[in-house]
Amino acid sequence: MSRSPRFQQIKNHIVEKIESGTWPVGTQIPTEAELCKSFSVSRMTVSKALRDLVSVGLLERTPRLGTFVCQKKAESPLMDIRNIADEVEERGQVYHNEIINLKAILSSEDVSMRLGLMLGSQVYMSEIVHYADNLPIQLEHRWVNPDFAPDYLEQDFSQVTPNEYLVEICPLGIIEHTVEAILPPLNIARLLEMDTQEPCLLLHRRTWSQNKLVSAALLYHPGSRYKLSAKVNI
Repeated sequence: MSRSPRFQQIKNHIVEKIESGTWPVGTQIPTEAELCKSFSVSRMTVSKALRDLVSVGLLERTPRLGTFVCQKKAESPLMDIRNIADEVEERGQVYHNEIINLKAILSSEDVSMRLGLMLGSQVYMSEIVHYADNLPIQLEHRWVNPDFAPDYLEQDFSQVTPNEYLVEICPLGIIEHTVEAILPPLNIARLLEMDTQEPCLLLHRRTWSQNKLVSAALLYHPGSRYKLSAKVNI
């Protein structure tokens, strides 16, 4: 008989069912009462096991409906910038992207404010959907000051991401991040294969190199598939 705590035995049982494919994504797992009976434990013990699995993204609890196996969320650090292709591959998934737009435009008032340029200045714009195992996890809408990345439009972004390219030619100095939760407009929801009523995480990002504002981006993530994290030493 296992000597591990009972709540850990319950967690192991559920994880084994998920990883073996017995309980695929979307499966409703047994109720707390059923688990209590199966393992001869209190509801408190079962609740702890389920809370732990919810916290790591394996389960999702829906009020009045039950607890379901969910797609484990991708995760990115909020206090740093990492190449999304590397993040996906480190999780054992297959990365690819789809380039929606890559062109030069004249800056609108909004884009001019983001990049600190005069209205109507030429800027480079890219719009790319990033995938993990054929599931879209991020829509990247980016504007770049061509003075600092003159060859931006010539890059093959199916092979190297904009972030990877820009970090190479313009080493990061300052990062500005702002995060908000939104309901996505229809065009964004379609690109991310999500419902317009599903919460979407929107990350506003600006990056400087040697005190020069190089790039501004809007990064959209389906709330059910993505989370942002931060670790700060105090």
